[in-house]
Amino acid sequence: MRITSKGQVTIPTDIRERASLLPRTDVDFDVDSKVVRIVRAKARKGDGRGTRLVAHLRGRGNAAMSADDIMALMRDD
Repeated sequence: MRITSKGQVTIPTDIRERASLLPRTDVDFDVDSKVVRIVRAKARKGDGRGTRLVAHLRGRGNAAMSADDIMALMRDD
């Protein structure tokens, strides 16, 4: 495995899956002499998965249906 000219490396799928490193997972690097470890970054307050999801979806809604219309769909009215 090589590091690209941009300093990037691809983590193999089996390693990502075993470590539960999903897309958009924040990681940190622990450096000890010549050993580098990739570790999941500690969540900062207000920077959790839910917050990122809301930020991603913000402004993408379509107000074409009213709340009553949506409730009618959900109730099969």
